[in-house]
This record gives sequence, structure tokens and C-alpha cells, in this order.
Amino acid sequence: MDFSFSPEQEILRKTIRQFAEKEITPLIEEAEEKHRFPIEILPKMGKLGYLGVSFPAECGGSGNEDISIRKIDECIVLEEMSRVCAGIAFGIQAAVIGAPNYIIRDFGNDEQKRKYLAPAIKGEKIGAFSLTEPNAGSDAASIRTTAVSDGDFYVLNGNKIFCTNGNIADYITVAVYTDKEKGVKGGISIIVVEKGAPGFSVGQKFKKIGHRSAENAELIFEDCRVPQANIIGEEGRGWPMLMAALNESRVSDSARAVGVAQAALEAALTYAKERTQFGKPIGKFQAVAFKLAHMHTQIEAARSLTYKAAWLLGQKKDIRLEISTARLFAAEMVSSVTTQALETFGGYGFIEDFPVQRYWRDARLFYFGYGTEEIQKLVISRALGM
Repeated sequence: MDFSFSPEQEILRKTIRQFAEKEITPLIEEAEEKHRFPIEILPKMGKLGYLGVSFPAECGGSGNEDISIRKIDECIVLEEMSRVCAGIAFGIQAAVIGAPNYIIRDFGNDEQKRKYLAPAIKGEKIGAFSLTEPNAGSDAASIRTTAVSDGDFYVLNGNKIFCTNGNIADYITVAVYTDKEKGVKGGISIIVVEKGAPGFSVGQKFKKIGHRSAENAELIFEDCRVPQANIIGEEGRGWPMLMAALNESRVSDSARAVGVAQAALEAALTYAKERTQFGKPIGKFQAVAFKLAHMHTQIEAARSLTYKAAWLLGQKKDIRLEISTARLFAAEMVSSVTTQALETFGGYGFIEDFPVQRYWRDARLFYFGYGTEEIQKLVISRALGM
């Protein structure tokens, strides 16, 4: 078993870290204050090939043909970006390196890949993925948004919420019922809705306690007319597409959690070496030193589970157990590590001038993004035969 990154992946980690520190860091303060995703970062990343790591060359991407290598590369990019800013990293993930484009990559036709994927990978278009509704979160099968065939069009009606990038997206992959009577196995479809589609509007933009630099909005469909050519795959085949995209997204989100935790540990280490009490740095006190040691151990365990799951994605096996295990542990880990980091700072950790409070706030989302903690436990327990 080889746990080391290849020379090419080590170069990728180094270069994306340098890029994030140089290009993303100056954007954080304004983006967080205004709850705004800095879309200007996308063309820069596209030009350097960072947005293409999730996609093979046939889709216009820069990623490896080996799915395992491609997924590990993606996790490296998302971890390093989240180490600098989880919100901006999430906006990038939702826009390009994530669920909307996983679905188009794996199930879309050549025209859809050309129309949506190719420009997104260049940073010229912003994507979004919309599943959650006011009455359908963890119970995704309970969505109420419908699409009814009408000649060469589908007519959509319904509401979606918590759609990351929904208010700024050029296109959104939307989960709908095309035949409610068939339920999830034959009734759900995925349709691409483009900005400006008649009957489509954006509702309120949500202000969040964390991930503030990733925009999040409500979507409204009122007799929204979308060409039938915008359906992905066959009608009624949307449920397995959703499950595949959510599973892959959980691995990506685990990598982002590791990045946030790593940033918190690094901040706590620096502070523990500089902050002096009773005549010596606080890191010299066993209570603080042991806390830092525990944080490091938690991060390393989560990182190992995450990259194992990333590698297993390419083995074409049922790995829902491994994915949910990594996702659950990463969510619990990042909450624990950021809390311990904030406590290391004492009262200063509660001041907005110190980024450790941002890491602590950002950690909250990992408990329920792409499936709540309880959903991960449900998947794991069922895989164990319960």
C-alpha cells in the first residue's frame, strides 16, 4: 500500500497552495463581509487548469483518465483552497468542481458537455446544483418540483432553497419529478435550467453564519419553460444520478473539512508559540501541547479516510460505507479541531480580527451539507447490516 502522493500530485499541492494564498487571500475580507462569491477568481483558475482536474480531456478538462487519480487531484485542490477560505472554495466547488458538472460529465450528452462543461472548466460559466426544497432536505424523495412535457419543452413548477450559486449561476441542474406516481425509481429527472429561462426567478439570498463567501439562494419556478433537450440522460433516470453525485460530493466535502481543520491547527500552533503566560509560550504547557497533538491526530485520521475514499471511487465498487465513514468522521473532526483551536486563542478567538473564528463558524456546515450527520450514520449502519 502506497500512501504517498505522486511527484505530479506534490507539485499540484504546492502550486494550488501558492495560488490560493496569493489570489484568494486578498478576496476574503470583502467576500465575507458582503456575503459575495468573488466570481473573478474563476477565469484565473480556469486558465491554469485547476478547474479541470475533475474532468478528463474528452470533456475539456485537465484531469487524468484514471478516475482514482482524478479524484485525489480534486481533493488536493479543494483541501488547499479550503485551508485559505472554505466559503470561496465551496463556491468554486459548486460552480465547477462539483455536483452539477459531475452529473453532466457522467450522464450528459456531447452537446451538453460542450455547452456547459467546456466553458465552466475555463471559468467562463457558473454552474449550480439544486435538490433541496422547503419540505425536502434529507428526505430527497419528497421533492415537489415537477416538470410536465409540453411539446418541445418541459414546464417546471416548484421552489428550491439553499442553492449555492443559485442567484449567480448561468445554468442549474435541477431535480424534478416528471412522473410522481413512479416515485424515485422512474419518476425523478434532472433538467438543466439556464439563467433567463421564462418563468424562472431567484427568491431571497440567504445570509449564513459560516461559508459567507459562498452565495446561497431560493429558486422559484412558475410555469418555467425549458427545452426538452435540456434533460440529462433519459426521463425518469435521475435518482441514480443524484445518488452518484451526492456520494462523490461527500468525498470532496470531506477534503474541504480537512483543509479548514488544517488551517485552524496551523493558526493555533502559531499562536501557542507566540502567546506568553507565566513566563513562557503557552504551547509549552502540557494542557495546550496535548490539545494540539490531539488536533493533529484527528486531522491525519480524517485525511487518510478521505483520500482512501477518493481512491476507491475509481475501483467501481459499492463504497457507500467508506464514503459515509469518511464524511461523518471529517464533519465531527473539523468541529472538534476548530473548537479546540478557538479555545487555544482564549478571548482573542472570539474577536473577528482573528481568522480562527471564521474556521469555527465554517465548520458548522459540514454537519449537514450533502447529507446530515444522521444520514451518514444511517448509511453506515445499514451497510453494517443493521
